[in-house]
Amino acid sequence: MPPAIHLVRKAHGGLSKAFDLLQSPLLLAVRLYWGWQFAQTGWGKLHNLGHVAQFFASLNLPAPHATALFIGLVEFVGGILFALGFGARLVSLVLFINMTVAYWTADRQAFTGILSAPDKFYAADPYTFWFAALLILIFGPGAFAVDWFFTRRNQR
Repeated sequence: MPPAIHLVRKAHGGLSKAFDLLQSPLLLAVRLYWGWQFAQTGWGKLHNLGHVAQFFASLNLPAPHATALFIGLVEFVGGILFALGFGARLVSLVLFINMTVAYWTADRQAFTGILSAPDKFYAADPYTFWFAALLILIFGPGAFAVDWFFTRRNQR
């Protein structure tokens, strides 16, 4: 093997290992920031149920008051669990579905324009919440999570 190829492979391997070390801190940052955001929006919904129920009624959602209460609890409690990394993949799935429904009901044109109008898709309010939940759902919560401690304990 020529020395240049060997050097490139070695450099690539070193860079990969270095960037692998950043995975858990990045996942922690995503969980903490977006968990806080989810919890805040849920808290806001829970403290303004009347307004949220009216908005949900305008979207023709069934049982708008009960739906507002349920979604507020999902976002508030889910946001806290998301930030802690406790039940992270299950919580992420619930939050991802919640944000998908939010996209579909409140901003359907942006949601259906994911390929035809991506600027509208990622400019919509649910996008960053949706994407954060998707990241943790796919990659897991990382090493700095409550789940990690349970996983390590069960492996012993």
